[in-house]
Amino acid sequence: MPRLFGTDGVRGLANEELTPLLAMQLGMAGAYVLTKENDHKPTIMVGCDTRISGDMLANALMAGICSVGANAVYVGIVPTPAVAYLTKAYGYDAGVVISASHNPVEFNGIKFFDSEGYKLPDSMEDEIEAHINNDMKDINFPTGTAIGKIEYNYAAKEDYIEHSIKAVPVDLTGIKIVADCAEGASHYTSVEALKKLGAEVIAIHNNPDGTNINDKCGSTHMEELAERVVAEKAAIGLAFDGDADRLLAVDENGAMVDGDQIMAIVGNFMRDNGKLKQDTIVVTVMTNLGFSIMAKEKNLNVEVTKVGDRYVLECMKEKGYSLGGEQSGHVILLDENTTGDGLLSALHLLEVVVKTGKPLSELAKIMTVLPQALVNAKVSNAKKHSYMENEEVATAIAKLEAKFAGEGRVLIRPSGTEPKVRVMIEGKNQEEITADAKALADLIEKALQ
Repeated sequence: MPRLFGTDGVRGLANEELTPLLAMQLGMAGAYVLTKENDHKPTIMVGCDTRISGDMLANALMAGICSVGANAVYVGIVPTPAVAYLTKAYGYDAGVVISASHNPVEFNGIKFFDSEGYKLPDSMEDEIEAHINNDMKDINFPTGTAIGKIEYNYAAKEDYIEHSIKAVPVDLTGIKIVADCAEGASHYTSVEALKKLGAEVIAIHNNPDGTNINDKCGSTHMEELAERVVAEKAAIGLAFDGDADRLLAVDENGAMVDGDQIMAIVGNFMRDNGKLKQDTIVVTVMTNLGFSIMAKEKNLNVEVTKVGDRYVLECMKEKGYSLGGEQSGHVILLDENTTGDGLLSALHLLEVVVKTGKPLSELAKIMTVLPQALVNAKVSNAKKHSYMENEEVATAIAKLEAKFAGEGRVLIRPSGTEPKVRVMIEGKNQEEITADAKALADLIEKALQ
């Protein structure tokens, strides 16, 4: 039986894989595991993104929370990093976000944070899962006045906005910004924060209707944003994903600036201002080789982890670093929040633009992005971890690794959140690596049908 929790909580097709029953069970088991050591009636914050299935799953989850004697505070539609920050700021016992991040509307997910705003360790997720698999037989369900209740605090997002602009109080007066909110959780918070700092904001895809989240917009579809930045003669374009825990950018010429480049720009500025702890940035194995070349030239230290912002965060916490993230735009600024935060990332990037007086196109030249091809093979969740068991696939991978040895690299990995195997190749020739990556992805799909 595959593990219920992936690299970013529990994900699945809403109402088929991630059902109201499972949401309620996660509420029961999660609340019990996270609060069983408390000597007071625990309180758990719950927020969600704009998906139509959010209401269904949130209410089921909160019913589960209340059934084990914990209270729930529902804060409505807020970014994932808002729940992480506010859980700790309000002194709650845990937080839960209902979101499938950058995935299409038909998917949803449930992600837990502890009282300090951190994602749960594997051991705690395993404990939650064990209670679900055991039909909650070891959990006490109270009656009478010991049952929990639900409160509603839709103003909580304002406290997250205030925290963000106090953390990076950059004056954005006169700066024109196009912000793509992905029809998601940032449709209010990011726009409002930028306006409060004085920016002229042109917001696109900020009218969520429950069905249009991430639909040809946001950080996974940046073509429209690039065109709009150029047309508006804006200084920068900001692309958030559905739950606003990641950020990608577009420079004034419409060229994309990815998470690696954002970390390079922000990290060097932090180092120059004495705010980059141990002069170190934490990245993953997916980070472009150009980042490592830049770091060597700039005398920056680089720590490399497995793919997944949770592993970046674990490294940062363990060793006391202040900046880390992923090429996909998850950037963690640990002095200010405990998870990837698209708004904070945007404000830090804008701070460099304002304080250096340099356009983003010039700042982005701090690193050279080497050609990279990423192709997804669609494979069922049940089979996505077994691709190396197929002899034909294993042989093809070995041949590619030999081909690009010394002049690039080949990285194959199952997605932690989707039914896919990701094929990534770096090399000198874009056409060649794209063709090789597609051929291997097609082979994996065919072999693991």
